[in-house]
Amino acid sequence: MRRRRLPLSLRRRPVPWERQQPTWRDAKPAVIAQALKRAQARPSGNWFVVGASRALRDDRPLARTVAGQEVVVWRGPDGRPLAGPGVCPHLGAPLADSPVHCGSLVCHWHGLALNGTPFAGWEPLPVHDDGILLWVRLDVAGAEPPLDAPVVPRRPDPARSVASVYVGTGVCEPEDVVANRLDPWHGAWFHPYSFVDLTVVDAPASPEDADDGFTVDVSFRVAGRLVVPVRAVFTAPEPRTVVMHITEGEGRGSVVETHATPLGPDERGRPRTAVVEAVVAASDRPGFSVARGAAPLLRPLMRTAASRLWRDDLAYAERRWRLRSAGRFPG
Repeated sequence: MRRRRLPLSLRRRPVPWERQQPTWRDAKPAVIAQALKRAQARPSGNWFVVGASRALRDDRPLARTVAGQEVVVWRGPDGRPLAGPGVCPHLGAPLADSPVHCGSLVCHWHGLALNGTPFAGWEPLPVHDDGILLWVRLDVAGAEPPLDAPVVPRRPDPARSVASVYVGTGVCEPEDVVANRLDPWHGAWFHPYSFVDLTVVDAPASPEDADDGFTVDVSFRVAGRLVVPVRAVFTAPEPRTVVMHITEGEGRGSVVETHATPLGPDERGRPRTAVVEAVVAASDRPGFSVARGAAPLLRPLMRTAASRLWRDDLAYAERRWRLRSAGRFPG
C-alpha cells in the first residue's frame, strides 16, 4: 500500500451498502472455528485483564469479579500495583469499597490494613501493569501452568503514541468475543458507519492451516466520502486476546487489542464477559505530536468510537452464545 502525502483519501464512486460484494462464502465457519480453537490452545499463563492502568487511583482500589472471584488491585507506597481477593479475611467485607491509605488497603468495616503480604488466610495475587492495562494471575481459574508475566502484544513506543481503553460487558463467554474478532468479513456489512471497502486479502486457507493471521485491506470512514485506507492483520496470541496490527497506511504500527475477561454468572446464571479494548495509536507524521499533546481530549473520542462498535459486536457475541447454549449454532 503506497504511502500518501495526506492520510485521507476521497472515494471516487462509493458502493451502496446493499451492493457490496457478499462475504458469506469467504467467511467459512470451519476456518473461524479452527482459528478460535488454536487460540484457545495457546498459553495464557492464567493472566486476566482487570482494566486500564489509568483507572487505578492512588486512594481507591480497582475492583472486578474475574471468573467468579472478587479481585482488588491498588497501588502500594512505591506506586507499584498490589492485588488480592476482594473479600476481607476478618468478616468478609467488600474490599472494593475500602480506601487506600499510605499504600495499604484499609477495610472500611473494622480498619484491617492489608499491605499486599499474606495475612490470616488472605493471599496476594500476582499482578502486572504493562503501562496500559492491569492484569492479575488466577491459577485456579486459569488451570494452566503459570507464566511469570502475561502475553502482552507488541505495541508502539508509549512516548510516541496515544492510548485509550474501552470497557464493556456482555452476556456471553470469552470465546464469543474472540470469535467475533476472528471474523473480519463482517466489518463493512455490520459496521458501515466505520468501515468501507473491506477486503480480506489473506486468511487461513483451510481449517488445517496453522497460520492464524487474517490480513485485511479496509478504509476507516471519517466523514462522507473521506476515508483512511490501511492494511491490518488480526492475530490471537492467547485464548482471550485478539490483536489488530496496522501494517501499512496511516497509523502504521498502531494496535487495537481486544481482551475478553470472564466475570462469572449473572443473577439468571448466564455467563458475563468484560471486553477490555486498548487502542494504541501512533504515526510517524510530524503533526502527530500535536495529537499526543491533545491526548486528554482524544481519549474520550476514541472510547466513544470503540463503544459504538462494541454496542453492535457485543450483540453479535451475545447472540452467538445464545445459539450455542441452545445447541442451534450453525456449523
